[in-house]
Amino acid sequence: MSTVIIGAGIGGLTAALSLHQAGCRAVRVFERVADLRPLGVGINLLPHAVRELMELGLTDRITELGVAPGTLAYFNRYGQRIWSEPRGLQAGYRWPQLSVYRGRLQWMLLEAVRDRLGPEAVLTGHQLVAVEHGADSDVACFDTDAGVVRVEADVVVGADGIHSALRHQHHPHEGRPRWNGVTLWRGTARVPAYLDGTTMIMAGDDQQKFVVYPVGPPDAAGHARVNFIAEQRGDARDGANADWNRAVDPAPVVELFRDWRFDWLDVPAVIAAAEEILEYPMVDRDPIDQWTFGRSTLLGDAAHPMYPNGSNGASQAILDARTLALHLATAPTVEQALARYEAERRTATTALVHSNRRHGPERVMVLAHERAPRGFGDIGEVFSPGELADIAASYKRAAGFHPDALNNRPSLTPPSAGR
Repeated sequence: MSTVIIGAGIGGLTAALSLHQAGCRAVRVFERVADLRPLGVGINLLPHAVRELMELGLTDRITELGVAPGTLAYFNRYGQRIWSEPRGLQAGYRWPQLSVYRGRLQWMLLEAVRDRLGPEAVLTGHQLVAVEHGADSDVACFDTDAGVVRVEADVVVGADGIHSALRHQHHPHEGRPRWNGVTLWRGTARVPAYLDGTTMIMAGDDQQKFVVYPVGPPDAAGHARVNFIAEQRGDARDGANADWNRAVDPAPVVELFRDWRFDWLDVPAVIAAAEEILEYPMVDRDPIDQWTFGRSTLLGDAAHPMYPNGSNGASQAILDARTLALHLATAPTVEQALARYEAERRTATTALVHSNRRHGPERVMVLAHERAPRGFGDIGEVFSPGELADIAASYKRAAGFHPDALNNRPSLTPPSAGR
């Protein structure tokens, strides 16, 4: 079976590795940009995604990339703890949670694809123009410096991001991504280690928020490299700037958070210490009712772009890739495989997109602000017994990483594949 994958991001590269593991040898990845570079700041890989990368035989490579946070803690804007919980192995998972640089993860996957599938498996400078659907195969048409290139394949996978050309071909009137009015400023900085040195923290509410987690171990002086995201709600626009990824002056961002100095973390000092701050809008798209057309389907942000609440975007793309490869390896026909993949993943990710619009697990901060806008003395007076734990557990179930379910779920590696 021949497969064309459009997009060399985390989802597309994981799909290539998964298909190769499942026995598909004619797999090629076509990337729009001419020169691939490791871009982006920190992301979190949740245990269900780490499991899949480990089952791809990438254990040593992935564990070297980042830090395993042992705790996730939520605070209000005054630095008062709302809720905390163990994460990864400390929460009873069989796999860790990992905080990594997105660019390093993508580059690791790219090197693995080239090692296993060959140096010519990833072709750059190919901009998808359209996919032509046939009875027994589809044809992907690319614009290149040498002209239009047509590539026939049994399966075409659109893993080309929030501005997916394949998605636009079949949903041409969808419009721009939806911006909810929140601007994100992301960066990394070397700062004094806080709390226990491995905690991922989220502080604030639905108007203003600060997220920070280590992406490297503390040095001899007690300083660690951290990734942070500062958020501020403004007037909602139409998503026209959904490609924001530009460096900005940190001073105005520092000023927005000037009062966020806690006993355990100086937020404005963290922002001021960043080598570079990049600006993004918080955008997603409305879920669509069809991913698959002919022998082509969507994956990752092309299928279900979602708000980053819950740290699930990259993890869900990895689950898409693994699920697609499993069904292509085990279903009687390509058509049945794509139908099973879409039925399983579209239902799950549609629910997750809507959950993230309701703030996902970060809803505890929103509720704390609504119920105690000036802070609290005892969090037990703000939430009913068990309410915080129920919110956390409900999101884990929706996103597919509740520890009991994940630890007992069958592998997504096809039975015929080598482990």
